[in-house]
Amino acid sequence: MGLLLLLSAALLCRYFQSGRVVNAMESFFIDSITLSIEPHTDVPRNTNVTLRCKVKVIQGSEVLSREYGLYKDNEIIYNKTTSSSEDFLYHLPEVRVSNNGRYSCKISIKGQLKTSRNKRLTVSGLAEPVLRINQSSFSEGEEFSAWCSAPGETGSFIFYYYDNSEEIQLHHGNHDTSLAKILLNDVGRHDISCSYSVVLKSEPVPSVGSNTVTVAVTELSITPVLEISPQENIYEGDRLRITCTVSGFLQSSQNMQLILSQENRMLIRGQSDVNYSMMAPPAAPSHAFQCMLMVGSVKKVDTKTVPVKELFSVPTLSMRPPEVFQREPMTLTCRSDRVAHERLDGSQLNYTLYPVESLIPRGSGVFFGKALLNDFNYTCAAQAKGVEKYSKTLTVRPKVFVSTPEISVTGRVILGQPFQILCQSVRGSLPITYTLFKDYQQIGKNIVQYPRDKALFTVTINHTREISKFICEANNKNNNEGILSGALNATVIVPLGQPVLSVVPNQQELSEGNNLNLLCTVNGTPPITFRWYREGDAQPVSTTTSDRNFKDYEVSVLSKQHSGKYFCEAENRANNKVRSKLISIEVHMAQWKKALIWGVVLLVVSVLVLVGCVLYFKSKRGKRDTAAELSVKPSSPKSDDSLTVTLTHDTEVYNAAPVRVDGTSVSVWSERKPEADNDEESSTVSSEPDVEYTEVVHPRSADPARAPLKKGTDTVYSELQNSPLGAVDHHDYGSVEYADLNGEQPETGQYHPESNSYPDLPVPVD
Repeated sequence: MGLLLLLSAALLCRYFQSGRVVNAMESFFIDSITLSIEPHTDVPRNTNVTLRCKVKVIQGSEVLSREYGLYKDNEIIYNKTTSSSEDFLYHLPEVRVSNNGRYSCKISIKGQLKTSRNKRLTVSGLAEPVLRINQSSFSEGEEFSAWCSAPGETGSFIFYYYDNSEEIQLHHGNHDTSLAKILLNDVGRHDISCSYSVVLKSEPVPSVGSNTVTVAVTELSITPVLEISPQENIYEGDRLRITCTVSGFLQSSQNMQLILSQENRMLIRGQSDVNYSMMAPPAAPSHAFQCMLMVGSVKKVDTKTVPVKELFSVPTLSMRPPEVFQREPMTLTCRSDRVAHERLDGSQLNYTLYPVESLIPRGSGVFFGKALLNDFNYTCAAQAKGVEKYSKTLTVRPKVFVSTPEISVTGRVILGQPFQILCQSVRGSLPITYTLFKDYQQIGKNIVQYPRDKALFTVTINHTREISKFICEANNKNNNEGILSGALNATVIVPLGQPVLSVVPNQQELSEGNNLNLLCTVNGTPPITFRWYREGDAQPVSTTTSDRNFKDYEVSVLSKQHSGKYFCEAENRANNKVRSKLISIEVHMAQWKKALIWGVVLLVVSVLVLVGCVLYFKSKRGKRDTAAELSVKPSSPKSDDSLTVTLTHDTEVYNAAPVRVDGTSVSVWSERKPEADNDEESSTVSSEPDVEYTEVVHPRSADPARAPLKKGTDTVYSELQNSPLGAVDHHDYGSVEYADLNGEQPETGQYHPESNSYPDLPVPVD
């Protein structure tokens, strides 16, 4: 009896010791950790990237707490603690260039730590920058605001602002939009633009590889053995029996462990052999089971794969009709396309829709209801023999009926030139079909399928009234009437015709000092820029912009310099330049200048006439004074009646022979015609020989035999008849001498032969 008790105690002790060993062995082992980047390490912008941290942990039935850490460029960006054995996923939705870098993953389980290798993610492509300015026109010296944005980009930015491609400002920031205050002092046109850069860490410089050392490793003589039953015709839900044992000899088994696992899930672990029973996993061409032998740091593995057939396929959830508008009826159907009828009866397969309360069941896997106002997610499940499978999520996006479209123009509408009409609805699900009508006749159709697309129609009009004849229709539901817009309302710009340049006042009335207006008139749509040119000048003499179809250029004070040929040029928003014909401008002399010149001319003529008259009368008097210069001398000392006559003609002196004067001689005056008026007429008209008269004024000599005379001058007339070649033709009466003492009267009793002997002679005139 005592021996029996002792044996029982020993067995119990051995049992408890065995239990402690089994509990101690049910720990864990971090086999490996890898980081993968999906779908690729080099991706374009806007790609959805997933960082997958895959950890293989050999563990027992104990639930382990896993601490994950995700690092970028050796800096932690995310950590998570979970008890799930599924892969640790970190999503990078719509990646940007700022996501570039080297990523790694770390896991920590009860002090055990393992780190994956670095994986580099490279994202290419940057969004086009967008510049916005608060207004398009500024005064000189006015400051304005400019916003430069990098749509959708993240990270640290440097924004650059340019004026005519020249950098003027630079801003740093962590937001995708930058505000700049810009001040421009130069008058004229400025082209403002911007750009940006995403700041990344500099890349490290890799070193060269080290030298290579070769070592030899010998293999242990023991190996693990894995057995699975059954091996064929395995369906989902079948029971599997799995054993893991050791083959070979090892001197000491204290450090030996066996671990049975399915892929990354530890099933059981032991020291010499392990047995495990389980339900067949979901259908797959092969499921890998692994028996791993650990001896110290040595690991040996035996792996077998088990094909599992499908009991029923994963259900699919579909909707009828495929497109539905808000509050319209719809039907959802959940079905498994493939079922193993040799193992499963169709009635054993049940379908469930989640959420359950959203739609009403109408048969196996059929659910009916109305579409909601917003998007909603639905999922269904198929269940049979303890196997449950879920469909993919179906998102029902009810379409929104199109709203009343708005019709407008893009840019300017110029008569006779093509322009674009935009038809757009504020609300409505895509695609939307837009149709353009003119006078309710279809002239174009455009289908907008993407949010950034626009329904643009290119048309041309030849009359301004045609602009209001355009309307458009929007429709996003087949077999349904669309919604019409209102009539198009836009300003039509009429191109300019040839301008007409006119002068006010007319050209014949332009004088120096007057005002001149060059009036330029043109047909077209204002505002109009007018320019006036003078032919030959490169720059206009005047430029102005008017809201009317005519404008004048005024010259306040005309001068001769304003003469020339002029033309005007007009330009409006149709961007056409037209010019007028040339007109000639001739500035006449001022009236006061003309009057002054005529006055000066009349004055000069009057002076010349007066001077001419004076000279004329002086010349007449000079001829009489110089006609004859007589020098009277006694012809003979014997007779007082004899005189010597000296004839001077053209500065020559002719001495005539002394002639005796007696009472019977014929007077020289008798030879003259009685009708002769003066000396010149007698000398030019008479046919008689030429006679010259010379008046000589000289003092009279004192004659003691005569009575004394009064002081004065004597006038002597002498008539000579010239003969050819200067010879003197002496008549029978000889020389006649006549002397008159002007202003002298003889005294009483004095003898005067000229008065007594020649009463018929004319009285001489001074």
